[in-house]
Amino acid sequence: MKIIIAGAGEVGFHLAKLLSYESQEITLIDPDKERIAYADAHLDIRVVRGDATSISILKEARVGICDLFIAVTSSETTNITVSALAKQLGAKQTIARISNTEFIHHKEELGFDRFGVDELISPEALAAAEIELSLKQSSFNDTYEFESGALTMVGLTLSRSALFVGKSVKEAAEIFPELHFVPIAMQRFGTQFTIIPRGDTKFERGDNVVFITSEGGAEELCRLTGKVNREIKNVMILGGSQIGYKAARDLCKKKFNLKLVEQNKEHAFYIADLLPDVLVVHGDGRNVDLLDEENISDMDAYIAVTENSETNIMSCLVAKSKGVKKTIALVENMDYFELSQSVGIDTLINKKLLAANNIFRYIRKGEVVAMTKLSNLNAELLEFEVKSSSAVCNKLIKNIDFPRSAIVGGVIRDGVGMIALGNFKIQEGDRVVVCCLLQSIKRVEKLFL
Repeated sequence: MKIIIAGAGEVGFHLAKLLSYESQEITLIDPDKERIAYADAHLDIRVVRGDATSISILKEARVGICDLFIAVTSSETTNITVSALAKQLGAKQTIARISNTEFIHHKEELGFDRFGVDELISPEALAAAEIELSLKQSSFNDTYEFESGALTMVGLTLSRSALFVGKSVKEAAEIFPELHFVPIAMQRFGTQFTIIPRGDTKFERGDNVVFITSEGGAEELCRLTGKVNREIKNVMILGGSQIGYKAARDLCKKKFNLKLVEQNKEHAFYIADLLPDVLVVHGDGRNVDLLDEENISDMDAYIAVTENSETNIMSCLVAKSKGVKKTIALVENMDYFELSQSVGIDTLINKKLLAANNIFRYIRKGEVVAMTKLSNLNAELLEFEVKSSSAVCNKLIKNIDFPRSAIVGGVIRDGVGMIALGNFKIQEGDRVVVCCLLQSIKRVEKLFL
């Protein structure tokens, strides 16, 4: 695909980096000389220095023949404008990054597609939604919902108390035949290799395992692994950034008891006016005495979403030391993922990764409805809609020529999620969730064309 990205900031650069790995034809536009020079030196892509709102710059980037135009500058006005321009100049599909989530909620009413913007994304809103889901599934490290929870992906580290440690997948299935979950990916303790589990794959203590669960499966998984899915009610948020504000606003609607700590006095008063049901504390969240004064040990969850990754990580570790059961940290540096999870932070959120996941489904072949990359694992989770022409249609799963590095996690039929094993027959209209290693994605895509 020919893809143009306007904006070489954190999200734009990360997208260009990931898409270049996919052997896509990428052009990156940005007016900043240093950003463009850095991207040109570190990525195998074409760069164009200039303002993306310039018609001549768009034409220099060959917008007329591009398949996908992605506008992810820091200005939502610029993103909407250049997406509309790109569409008029011949771009087949356009995506604009926005910060005002009202645009997303009223997308159909406002008719963005009529003036050239096909899709809107907000990394901040995606992060706030990820926080809410993580609190709902409090005992798991990673979570992702398909079709509003018809199927849910959950990740956890197996402890000694897990009842199926030491058993193979097949043995566990025979002992617990009525369960509503299935393992789809795992990483052995101390290794970097991702395994797609088969019947003879053994569960070992310390494994980082990703499961797909249907309704009731998360509770069963908690029971068998010794985890406790505690109800979370009292939440402290560090940082009144866009993510902190959006998370506080959304959690308020779900009747959580919230405290928000913001260092900037003027901004703290501003948030307090906007969110009267949130207790806003002006102070430095890195100050342990302040956290003690605000009874951090009484909190069920602690969410650190300042603009500084190191502050978020360290404050979450302080919260853990004070007995907080669930900690969530926003991190910008992808290299921190493995490090911070190994020292005890429950859930890590990265805006760039969330935005990339949301955009990647537009470059995948087949009817991809949703997708996510698994944190720390070299694998993707894709939801395909089955067409009558798809190679998998009207076939039993065991008779489909799936690569060994891919596995069907579940199927959603008429809005109901089901764990699909070998004798399950896939039908037209089904939504099939597949986990696959990166090297097998192209083969899997062909099955759903």
